[in-house]
Amino acid sequence: MDRSAAPVAVVGNGHGAAKVSSSPRKGGWSAAIFIIFVEVAERFAYYGLAGNLIMYLTNHLGETMAVAAQNVNVWVGVSAIFPLVGAFVADSYLGRLRTIIISSLIYLMGMIFLISSVSVIPSGYRKSTFFTALYVIAVGEGGHKPCVQTFAADQFDEDLPAEKMAKSSFFNWWYLGITVGATTSVFLIPYLQDHVGWSVGFGLLAGTVAMGLAIFLMGLKAYRRQGPLGSPFTRVAQVFVAAARKWRAEEAGEGRDVRYYDEDEQSVAGEGGRNEARCLARTPQFRSLDKATVIDAVDATSKARNPWRLCTVTQVEEAKLILRLTPIWFFCLMFTVVQAQMHTFFTKQGSSMSRSHFRLSPASLQGLVGLTILVSVPLYDGVFVPLARKITKHPSGISMLQRIGIGLFLSILNMAISAMVEGKRVQVAIKHGLANSPKKTVPMSVWWLLPQYMLCGLSDVFAIVGLQELFYDQMPEEMRSVGAGLFISVVGIGSFVSSAIISVVQATSLRAGDEWLGDNLNTAHLDYYYWVLAGLSGLNLCAYVVVASRFVYKRVNDHLGFKGEV
Repeated sequence: MDRSAAPVAVVGNGHGAAKVSSSPRKGGWSAAIFIIFVEVAERFAYYGLAGNLIMYLTNHLGETMAVAAQNVNVWVGVSAIFPLVGAFVADSYLGRLRTIIISSLIYLMGMIFLISSVSVIPSGYRKSTFFTALYVIAVGEGGHKPCVQTFAADQFDEDLPAEKMAKSSFFNWWYLGITVGATTSVFLIPYLQDHVGWSVGFGLLAGTVAMGLAIFLMGLKAYRRQGPLGSPFTRVAQVFVAAARKWRAEEAGEGRDVRYYDEDEQSVAGEGGRNEARCLARTPQFRSLDKATVIDAVDATSKARNPWRLCTVTQVEEAKLILRLTPIWFFCLMFTVVQAQMHTFFTKQGSSMSRSHFRLSPASLQGLVGLTILVSVPLYDGVFVPLARKITKHPSGISMLQRIGIGLFLSILNMAISAMVEGKRVQVAIKHGLANSPKKTVPMSVWWLLPQYMLCGLSDVFAIVGLQELFYDQMPEEMRSVGAGLFISVVGIGSFVSSAIISVVQATSLRAGDEWLGDNLNTAHLDYYYWVLAGLSGLNLCAYVVVASRFVYKRVNDHLGFKGEV
């Protein structure tokens, strides 16, 4: 890989940026590989904990199936919401490197609490200690998840063509690497928890986190770093305030000669402009915000620019990026609602079905998702993308939004198949007189669940990887950790939505006298619940297609004019 030109990192405090050249020997895959290890370790720990959590809550803490499913969803949701806080702290104050180290230590402390809760803590305090440990881990997730992937992607310089291409492929292989960790975990950890002991399973998770952190620290000298840039939300807020203050200002056109404030004038004013190659071009959407760039009489007579009255074109376009991504974020929530079933009701289904030929825990069936991803990602990157590229002429084969849309469609198919399989399972249970014997195994092979697990994996390859790339690529550079946090929050809010849907379904079905999500799956109607999710997902996809068709990708200028979309 050519490193003859030293890459440039932008650092500052949010009031002006400074260019700092990093060593040409730093960054690239040689640095990213160390970062991948700490993420693989964290994913190993997270899925080892989440995968079998519903079984611990129902079998050891005595919770009902619906309550346990809601508690799992709430914890997953909180774990995915905290990254928004962690991303803000990283981008504004600590920087990504320090945030990763601190959050990893908090994560490790939570794992140690978890081991104590299932071993040395008296039974009367076990439940409270267990949930305390879960939410300490959630805090650790908050700093870890939004920063690690972004920090790894930062190792590839967007101004070097070879590294820009490597970064596009990086997102696929990054996801493949963490899938290896997650898949290994869901096969191994639930087995140890069920057949050896919960303290042994959690102990292995803690040891893995410690080892991943140690490997990450070994690569400190290889990393390309970016310091905190100050609050990224301030720049966005300034745009809305400035546009509101000038809402009566006239724009250019129809014979009117109006001056706009842009990056060239910022450089003339001596405000320490950003790398010119990354300045954004004006786009036609949300034109009312463009008024924040209009130079009125007050601005023209002022000796210094008031950033709450006058903003650059790039600053306005950054605010537009946030607005464009918001509906995409919203209409991906139903996708994560569907995926949330994998950690809850899919596992309970598997626990009731015949596993006569192997002793794996029902939670280990989630490993089928990982195996699907391990096979699908190389095929996607090595076969699908080159073929699609020949047809569409798109560098990535298909656009990020098209990739996400395919994932949303597959999630609908997943719920429809899951509903049909569950209906079949209930019929078999009734046929063999097991309707009122929920603890007895239904003589139906657990491999009937294979299609729904495989569809979870295949839809992840399209939707999740597409979302990761979209929320990195289309966010303002100063807010990429926040972008990762927003992407992760899709999973979090989706988990809360899943919990809310469970509550509504439970309340509605109980009032009708026919509980859909009762503890006895053989007399419940889990298949009806799946059909409801399929219907909601179908409506959601229709709305997504409308929003995605109007999406305008980020465009950049160089100092000579338009450069192109990114």
